[in-house]
Amino acid sequence: MANISMTEVSLMCHPQSDAGGIAAIDVTATLGQGGEFKLVYRVIGAIGALKIADPAIPDRVDGLWKNTCFELFVGNSEDKSYLEYNFAPSGQWAAYQFSGYRAEMAQLETEAPKISVVDGGQFLTVSVKLYVPDTERHVDLWVGISAVAATKSGKISYWALAHPAGSPDFHHNDCFALKLEARSGA
Repeated sequence: MANISMTEVSLMCHPQSDAGGIAAIDVTATLGQGGEFKLVYRVIGAIGALKIADPAIPDRVDGLWKNTCFELFVGNSEDKSYLEYNFAPSGQWAAYQFSGYRAEMAQLETEAPKISVVDGGQFLTVSVKLYVPDTERHVDLWVGISAVAATKSGKISYWALAHPAGSPDFHHNDCFALKLEARSGA
């Protein structure tokens, strides 16, 4: 039997953000023993109002958060280091590693995540499959799941499991609100 951890969560819109017609963003996160992470983001609301880049070659691209994108932060419970992944509905992605809060940012060497998108008019589903590095596979992880919803009219809303006081900041420790226990090989 596979040793997996599956969690369903709802993201909250930051109180200083205008949701821009988005009613909810729900996420299912699954972590398998081999480091396979599956995320399914479900956005409900005025999907046609969102600023979404056209489908593109699934390359690594910086600055995806300037448009609608989905994010995953993975913190190692044994130190202050963490990983940041960005997924755009266009298929483009980014991955970074940090030694501590916004410290020593570097590109994370990893294989490209698999991103698929279904636009259902009043809902948008973005499914992602990726593998966390070996160093993160056998320790407890603190996870932050978030999204940036940008509208064609220029409004931007910030969604996360939890938000720190003040301005939106997905890198803040308060956003790492989901604990996933280490997966054993059993």
